[in-house]
Amino acid sequence: MTDGLPGSDAAGDPARGLVRPGFAEAVRFWFLLGWISFGGPAGQIAIMHTELVDKRRWIGEPAFLRALNFCMLLPGPEATQLAIWIGWRLHGLRGGIIAGVLFVLPAALLLALLSWLYLRFGEVPLVAGITFGLQAAVLGIIVHAVQRIGARVLRTPSALMLALAALLAIAIARWPFPAIVFAAAVLGLAAWRYRPQWLPDDPHTPAFATAGSGPHGAPIRGALAIASGGLLLWWLPVLGLRAWLGADSTALAMGVFFSKAALVTVGGAYAVLPYVAEQAVVTHGWLSSAQMLTGLGLAETTPGPLILVLEFVGFVGGWQHPDLASPLASALLGAAITLWTTFLPSFLFVLTAAPWIERIGEWRWASAMLAGITAAVVGVIANLALWFGWRLLAPQTWPTIALAISIATLAYLALARWRWPVWIVVPVAGVAGALGLQLLPG
Repeated sequence: MTDGLPGSDAAGDPARGLVRPGFAEAVRFWFLLGWISFGGPAGQIAIMHTELVDKRRWIGEPAFLRALNFCMLLPGPEATQLAIWIGWRLHGLRGGIIAGVLFVLPAALLLALLSWLYLRFGEVPLVAGITFGLQAAVLGIIVHAVQRIGARVLRTPSALMLALAALLAIAIARWPFPAIVFAAAVLGLAAWRYRPQWLPDDPHTPAFATAGSGPHGAPIRGALAIASGGLLLWWLPVLGLRAWLGADSTALAMGVFFSKAALVTVGGAYAVLPYVAEQAVVTHGWLSSAQMLTGLGLAETTPGPLILVLEFVGFVGGWQHPDLASPLASALLGAAITLWTTFLPSFLFVLTAAPWIERIGEWRWASAMLAGITAAVVGVIANLALWFGWRLLAPQTWPTIALAISIATLAYLALARWRWPVWIVVPVAGVAGALGLQLLPG
C-alpha cells in the first residue's frame, strides 16, 4: 500500500487549500492529541475540527462531516472512530491503527494509574480542585462545540427545528439516542423526497476528490481481509482467557460482557453507562455503585473517550475478584481485556468500511438522511451541555457555582475569542480550579 492519499499526490491538493502531512508528522499530532483530548466526544470532535480542518488543512470539512455522520451511526466511541478514519484517510491502514491507538493510549495509562491510587490509598483529595476546574472547562468546551458545529450545520429553518426537536426528545421525552438518529434519518429522507428546499443547498464533494479518486486498491477483498482479521483479533484473547483461567474467571466474564457492550454503545458513553452500571454492579458484583460514580469522575479528569470508564470497571473488578495471585496483576488483566474488547470493534467497523465512507456523499438520498442526522446531533450535543452543566453545578454551594461558571466562561472565551489551543485551556482551568477552591471560604 502506498503512503499517498487516494487520487492525490504527496503534496495534497493545493487547489483546495489542503495539505498532506508526512507520516511522522501525523504520528506526532495523534500522540499530542491523545494527551489533550479533554471534553468528551463533543470536545474531542471540536479539537480535531479546529486542528485538522481549520488550522492544518489536512482534510476538508465535507469529508470530515460525512465521516462524523457515519461514525455517529456506529456503536462505540464516535470521536475515536473519527480519528481512526482520518488516520486511514491520510496514511492508509497503518495511519488508522496509529491514530486510534494514540488517541486512547495516553488516557488509558493515566486512568490505570488513577485507578491504582484510588484502590491503594482511597479517595484522591489532591486532585479534587483540579478535577473541578477540568469539569468546568469541559462545560465551556462543549458550549463552544455546539456553537461551532451549529453554525455550520443549522443553515436552514428546518435544520434548526430538527435540532430543537432532538433536544426536546432526548431531554424531556427521554428518547434513546438510536431512536433519535433513526427518526432524523427518516425525516431527512422524507425532505429529500417531498420538500428538497428544506435541505441545505450545498452538494459537497469528497475532499481530495479527483477523476480517479476512490478507495485504497481492491476494496472488497481488502475489507473482507480486515473484517476477518479483526474478528480473530477480537475473540482470540477472550478464548485464550477461557483456556488459561477457566470458564468461571472474572477476566473471561469481563471479556464476554464488554464484547456485547461494544455492540450497543450507540450514542456514546452516557447512553450506555446505565446498562453497564446495572450489569457490573448488580448482576456481576464487580464493584459498588459508589465506586462506579468515582470511576466516572476519574474518567472525566483524563483525556480520551469517556467510555474509558469501562477500564476502571475492569481494573476494580479484577482487583476485588482476582484471578491471579496478585490483586494488581488481576486488575491490570481486567483493565486490559476490557480495553481490548471495548475498542477493537471500533477499528474493525471503521477500517472495514473506510473505503466507502466518503462515497456516501455521492448518494443524494444518503446525503439527505445524514443531513437530518447531523442537525439532530447538534441538539443531542446541546443536551449534553445542559446535562453536564446541571450535574456539575447542582450539588455546589453558590460560591462554588460562581467559580465553576467563571472557569467555564473563561474557557469558552479562550477558545472562541482568544483562539487559545485546548491543550493550554485545559491545564490552566485545572490550576484555576485547584486555586479557586482553596481560596473559597469554608
